[in-house]
Amino acid sequence: MKTFGLMLLTATIWLSACSPNNVKEAKSWEKHFTKHKLEGCFMLFDNGQGTFRVYNIDRAKQRFLPASTFKIFNSLVGLQTGILSDTNMVIRWDSVPRSNPEWNQDLTLSKAFRLSSVSHFQEIARRIGRDTMQRWLDSLQYGNRKISRIDTFWLDNSLQISPDEQLGLAKQLYFNQLPFQRRVQELVTGMMLQEQTPKYKLAFKTGLGISGQKRIGWMVGWIEENLHPSFFVLNFETEDPNLDIPAVRQEIMRGILAEEGFFKGER
Repeated sequence: MKTFGLMLLTATIWLSACSPNNVKEAKSWEKHFTKHKLEGCFMLFDNGQGTFRVYNIDRAKQRFLPASTFKIFNSLVGLQTGILSDTNMVIRWDSVPRSNPEWNQDLTLSKAFRLSSVSHFQEIARRIGRDTMQRWLDSLQYGNRKISRIDTFWLDNSLQISPDEQLGLAKQLYFNQLPFQRRVQELVTGMMLQEQTPKYKLAFKTGLGISGQKRIGWMVGWIEENLHPSFFVLNFETEDPNLDIPAVRQEIMRGILAEEGFFKGER
């Protein structure tokens, strides 16, 4: 079955005209996960050099619920179909109070994306509709392409995607290679931009989901230095209810990228 990442070492490598010989196991990154007793993986693809480093290759092939990383796909479909006009379009709050007080208000698409508001993107999915969403999932062959309820399928373990497939999606999005209008892809990449300094640009989308007793953490994106992008995916799981996943995601991502020489503007 053809997929975005084509189960590691293939589509993402093929898109860069690389060979599987360029993939190396990064065992030195293990310490970032064992520190927090995590089972996880990290993938880093240097587009300019064509090198691919991966910690825990076996996990990189496995599929997990995408959680809020699905907001990338949801936004692309919403904008492409005209359900969303632009990133300034306001999505109304449904007046149902939720745990994050910042979600309990009307939000623009851009703000809802940055705050990762579940309810606002559930409304976007409902407006897109099951049939249209399914056609796009099938067209892009996003993960296992399964929909349960239209407003929960990326949260309830129906839809699943691998870290490798996530990397392929991020890479194609950055280069406007997905079957969406260029404007649509540029609007979504713009929403993913988190930091911009004279030395680097850092773009990503996070995710946090529940799978049985486990919490699944995600971070999908790229870092660009001197117009040179490198794509990364972080995925891990924990049964520790007290683990601060947002903080740990940042710590691992920044720790590995710094270890590899990023953030200095020298790549």
